[in-house]
Amino acid sequence: MKITHFGHSCLLVEIDGTRVLFDPGTFSHGFEGIEGLDAILITHQHPDHCDVARLPDLVAANPKALRVADPQTTAQLNGDDVAGEWAAAHSGTTVAIGNVTARVTGGRHAVIHPELPVIDNVAYILGTDDEPGKLMHPGDSFYIPFEKIDVLALPAAAPWMKLSESVDYLRGVGPRVAVPIHQAVLSDAGAGVHNSRLDEMRNPDTEFRVLPKESLSLIHI
Repeated sequence: MKITHFGHSCLLVEIDGTRVLFDPGTFSHGFEGIEGLDAILITHQHPDHCDVARLPDLVAANPKALRVADPQTTAQLNGDDVAGEWAAAHSGTTVAIGNVTARVTGGRHAVIHPELPVIDNVAYILGTDDEPGKLMHPGDSFYIPFEKIDVLALPAAAPWMKLSESVDYLRGVGPRVAVPIHQAVLSDAGAGVHNSRLDEMRNPDTEFRVLPKESLSLIHI
């Protein structure tokens, strides 16, 4: 498996020749020139996960890529004709993408404040027949799946969470490898504090790995 972190929640994941891009948002940089994608998956509508200004060029460069998003984001993108036709990802369904599948789960964004509406948010679990839980991207949620997850994209900081909740989620999922995401809301110093704490408090059998932004890292399965 190859993972490129373009900052914040945007990941390019390559499994058995299949290339999937998650959450190309406003806080992420470097994904603009990507070609050869098999799918673009969006977890929810917030701009830091879905940059409508850059989506058209991304889609134009990848005309054969599947375009999948949570139901609310799909309705908005299709209604505004932002970047071609998008398919709605409903919790409990599975999407075939090249040599892998994406199981859609979750459904709702974590609560930011009781006075703010809760929007759609889906989590995606990429897998194969032999390994159904190769990678999970939860978007802005702490959904714990039933699969054993090999690589978890771990929300490390957000307006909707405390660091202790990220620690509990990391322990609850118990992946082999955890890759922190959603860190653009932190300063470099703050990210270091969060990463250190998560690394210190992980399960002993979980590896905590910080990926350099906009560079390729290889995770051996």
